Amino acid sequence: MDRTLMKTTLAACAALWAAATPVLADGPVVVELFTSQGCAACPPADGLMRQLAERDDVIALALHVDYWDYIGWADTFAQPAFTARQHGYGHAVGSSVVYTPQMIIGGSDFVVGYQPMEVADLIVAHMAQPDPVDVAVTEEGGGWQVVAAWTTGGDAPSMVVQIVTYQPHEEVHIAHGENAGHTMEYHNVVTSWQIVGEWSGASPFEARVEPSEDVPHVVIVQAAENGAILGAARLD
Repeated sequence: MDRTLMKTTLAACAALWAAATPVLADGPVVVELFTSQGCAACPPADGLMRQLAERDDVIALALHVDYWDYIGWADTFAQPAFTARQHGYGHAVGSSVVYTPQMIIGGSDFVVGYQPMEVADLIVAHMAQPDPVDVAVTEEGGGWQVVAAWTTGGDAPSMVVQIVTYQPHEEVHIAHGENAGHTMEYHNVVTSWQIVGEWSGASPFEARVEPSEDVPHVVIVQAAENGAILGAARLD
């Protein structure tokens, strides 16, 4: 996509989101972007992440995958674990095929390619549904105390509590591959994704989280086996 057109499109989408998004009444919606520096179709979606990263009602996370590295440029942010996470989402819905760019909203809705208005609509839909897990964060002693509680009637699914760290902004000059010669901007680049513990929901989950590095942290509660994201909160 032409870069001027892409900027115009992003600006238009931002205005539409501002007009269409209701006031946040629950936790932020988690949007994961699976992307690669070696993917020619990814820059518009990478640019969209800048808009999402500015929103208080969204936790936008860019996970760089490594399966494009063979074409001549090894993604400097890619981790095999992120590729495995994307495959895990596919397996959860009976698919063995993965795409870049691909956005997953709330762990349950999949958007392939650059589809900003579809993403915006799905964010609004997720915001309209109450989170079944309430995540409370208290800062103390240089770290955080995290308490998660199942707030919905009925039995809770098996869940995992995860801590994610990310770099808010990066610039990379790409020398080879499909994006050769371009200096690209990336936003909310995930650096680690760790499971803190498994949880049944029968009683509140409590954990103390120490910052692993001087970057933003978020906590995400998700149904096991790459299920729906049930609650999330920023730690910073």
